[in-house]
Amino acid sequence: METAENKFAIIHETLGKANNVLSVKMLCEIAGVSRSGYYNWVKAADKRNEKERQDRADFELILMAYSFRGYDKGAQGIYMRLLHMEPPVIMNVKKIRRLMKKYGLICSIRKANPYRRIAKAIKTNNVAENLVKREFEKYGARKILLTDITYIPYDGRFCYLSTIIDAFTKQILSYVLSESLDVDFVLETVNQMVEKHGISLATDTIIHSDQGCHYTSCSFIQLVKDKGLRQSMSRKGNCWDNAPQESFFGRMKDHIGERIRKCTTYKEIQNVIDDWMDYYNNDRYQWGLARLSPNEYYQYIITGIYPIKGRVPLTDIKDEEGKER
Repeated sequence: METAENKFAIIHETLGKANNVLSVKMLCEIAGVSRSGYYNWVKAADKRNEKERQDRADFELILMAYSFRGYDKGAQGIYMRLLHMEPPVIMNVKKIRRLMKKYGLICSIRKANPYRRIAKAIKTNNVAENLVKREFEKYGARKILLTDITYIPYDGRFCYLSTIIDAFTKQILSYVLSESLDVDFVLETVNQMVEKHGISLATDTIIHSDQGCHYTSCSFIQLVKDKGLRQSMSRKGNCWDNAPQESFFGRMKDHIGERIRKCTTYKEIQNVIDDWMDYYNNDRYQWGLARLSPNEYYQYIITGIYPIKGRVPLTDIKDEEGKER
């Protein structure tokens, strides 16, 4: 159904044609709109043009934020990227969504598509108690660490990625890519994490995983003990017990999938993973982390200093989805 604005625009266009013989009155009657409404629409042309110019200028900023570092973003991701620009740009989510729709900017949304888990060929009885029980963020930073493995197909082959995530800050504390599923690369992930972040770990830090063969292996169990960590495991076959880690892998594959498909060598895969991890920790802002990246959020909670100049956390909650500014 045509809106009144569309009808006024058609009338205006028709009146401007050289072969038109219809008057404003006749055209308005045909379109079912009032002449006064049409004349008011004509008078408001300058205002509409100014709004269009402003929309285009704002959309240019949205495009800059959307394409930052080559990773697509939704409206909330764009909002947070704009806040981190120099100087910060304040544009609420409702306006960002409107302009994305107006100019046809679409960010693909990940659909639920549970990928096949890596085959767990070796089974043992070394299953640890579930100490986390889905309370991932209850105890603060460096208290609960989540770890898992995902496979990455490329050029008819596979490589494997092991990560450790801080459940509270969502930081990737360590990651190791491997061409082999041997347990060594999982052990190396723990060793790197302790080497980089050991000083910030608590005496009762928990490392939580599924019941895969790597995590029930004697070498992994012994390493966890040697590093002073407490081991926890999800219930068998229950991915929700390690949901933040599963979610991270899913989103990562959404963002880097196209780049991975172009890779033909292991080195190229490593470069893609390195770039993504750097982007994720430093520049991928998250709504639930006070609109900050994981590394920024960790610094914020340990120092109390909010890193976005001129802003304080939660200031924008009432206006983010409301009246456009």
